[in-house]
Amino acid sequence: MIDYRQLKKTVGFTLIEVMLAMAVFSIAGVALLSVATNNTRNIAYLEDKMFANWVAANQLVATHLVEKWPPKNKVKGEVELAGRAWFWQQKVIKTTDKDMRAIVMEIRLKEDDELAISSLTTYVSKVEQ
Repeated sequence: MIDYRQLKKTVGFTLIEVMLAMAVFSIAGVALLSVATNNTRNIAYLEDKMFANWVAANQLVATHLVEKWPPKNKVKGEVELAGRAWFWQQKVIKTTDKDMRAIVMEIRLKEDDELAISSLTTYVSKVEQ
């Protein structure tokens, strides 16, 4: 004969246990989704930052090739890189040495953005001939 009291104690999970397990798994799933979203957002930002640094470096090299002294201030332009338009602005800053200037190249994703996504600085000196 089967003892139903023993059988009842050994079968399955209680409703509380199942609900607790579901809550734990749902919290873990939401946490993983949040991490994946942040990771994707950060990768896109780093990609933009990398391309902006390349644009800034290229523009600074171009300023070194110009022989006009002093370099022009507040020059703006647009260049395409990686299938995108990048807006750059050149700022020339006087230094304590009258024959040397600091050139700051700022890169923006949109021409009217207030903050630059990247900014690189170089120094140029007057070439004596």
